[in-house]
Amino acid sequence: MTWQAWATAAIIVAAMALFASEKVRVDVVALITLALLVVLGIVTPEQALSGFSNEATVTVAAMFALSLGIERSGALDPVIGLLARIRKPWLLTLGIMLVVAALGAFIKNVALVATFLPLTLRVCQRTGTSPARVLMPMAFAAQMGGVCTLIGTSSNLLVDSLAQKQGLAPVGVFEFTKLGALLAVAGIIYVMVIGRWLLPRHLDNESSGAAEVGKYVTELKLMADSPLVGQTIAEARLGERGVYPLELLRGDEHMWSPRTQKLATGDVLLVRGEWDKLEEFRKHAGLELNPEFTHGENGDKANVLVEAMIAPASLAEDRTLRDLDLLPHHSATVLGIHRRGHLLRDKIRDVAFQTGDVLMLLLPADNVKRLRRDDRFVVLNERVDALRPAYKAFVAVGIMVAVVVVSALHLLPIPIAAICGVAAMALTRCFGRKDVYEGMDWKIIIMLGAILPLGLAIEQTGLANVVVDGALNLAGDHGPLAALLMVYLLTALLTELMGHNPSVVLMVGIAVTVAHAVHADPRPFVVAVAFAAATSFATPVGYPTNTMVYYAGGYRFLDFAKVGVPLILMFCALSMYLIPKIWPF
Repeated sequence: MTWQAWATAAIIVAAMALFASEKVRVDVVALITLALLVVLGIVTPEQALSGFSNEATVTVAAMFALSLGIERSGALDPVIGLLARIRKPWLLTLGIMLVVAALGAFIKNVALVATFLPLTLRVCQRTGTSPARVLMPMAFAAQMGGVCTLIGTSSNLLVDSLAQKQGLAPVGVFEFTKLGALLAVAGIIYVMVIGRWLLPRHLDNESSGAAEVGKYVTELKLMADSPLVGQTIAEARLGERGVYPLELLRGDEHMWSPRTQKLATGDVLLVRGEWDKLEEFRKHAGLELNPEFTHGENGDKANVLVEAMIAPASLAEDRTLRDLDLLPHHSATVLGIHRRGHLLRDKIRDVAFQTGDVLMLLLPADNVKRLRRDDRFVVLNERVDALRPAYKAFVAVGIMVAVVVVSALHLLPIPIAAICGVAAMALTRCFGRKDVYEGMDWKIIIMLGAILPLGLAIEQTGLANVVVDGALNLAGDHGPLAALLMVYLLTALLTELMGHNPSVVLMVGIAVTVAHAVHADPRPFVVAVAFAAATSFATPVGYPTNTMVYYAGGYRFLDFAKVGVPLILMFCALSMYLIPKIWPF
């Protein structure tokens, strides 16, 4: 291999490690990868920038906006209202899977799960069902639906774009539908018949629910009339009330072992506990909540408590309370924070938020609707959105249908049709003027634009041929079906490690090269990459929808493996049988 091939291989390994560690944001990893490729001269500056003008990147951005229009127009409200009437857990699971799988073919998966998550938590609370019984099937159904059409998931669009650069014909909007629908039906049957017995049966102590999300960390300030003044924390026996002190703050002084310290007026206790117990103790002990930022005077307006979860890949990740601007945007006060599996010991203002963190917010009731439109958060409480004009829902759905039909009939290229649809939704006010920019998942768009040149580097340096030769020598000469299986399994493994879009960038060129090496049509190999990348069930980090329900459902990491690995193997076996029949070698 040339030194450029070795350098590219080293960059790929480093990128995979960073993607898997989740310690660096995916868009930053992609930008670092791009910078290294340019600095080392492996790709030219023009090639480095080509990803941002790629059809897949533009189409993904437009589809995000179209999904936002569907969500904000209220088009999903009738479906949500129908599902909310279901009282039997198994029927709720089946209903949500069928609806989410169907909608996932055209609507952004993360937006779908965020919309149905509060509904599911509410019904689970009403029926006494563990959310863990329902949320994982919902996340899996979103992926099953997304792979059914070209526009259902960003990785499908990426596969099409990269395949065209390899000389293959464009993928039709519904070309994946036959295989996708068959796999989705098989997947739903598996979850309902077998998977449901592998799901957790009882609520975890740290699990999330509509009424109780977990143990919050908050700050309580001692007032002059508090009976705790003059006592030590040990004497106050806070643990008997379900309140656990973490730290005592006295001015700028931090006392990490405060049990023997006498409490004084103005001291601030950093405490942890269930919210209802914290609130009961606050009232009994004459304490005040000591949030960093308050909502100010609201006159006669009623304030409400709202639980909001930090959404995956949102702009709230790695930011502190001051960066979120909750006061000017929502007049909201952050009263407490819950982070699953971690004991927070920082002041609320110093906590850098992570995906899955749940904030206890106090805000005017009139502002709850605006908070639900903030894509940085997933509101976990019952939906109480005001009714929206019915005609906007029809307009939004009509525009989405028009985009799909125009693209399917090849009247316009998919990116142009999608951009026209976004313009139509903006003109008809299916979303607000700023909504489309605030609702855009910029991390994914930047990541796509920056990671695409890595595929060029793999091809230009000859690394793809080296990998293919090694893999074929290892697997032996067992014909195109064995090679197809190797491509599928390798893509599935890479997806669990680094996410679906980066794995597609790595594998499409390799898949085409493998096809040529075994003298087969590259089309079935490219299809295998698309389906293996878009159906990530084995870990909570392989796909954003898995990450959302992992925190909200109180799952353990191995819960996904127990349910997801057999599902992946079943999809793989069915794909090996069906792909050659639909796309012959």
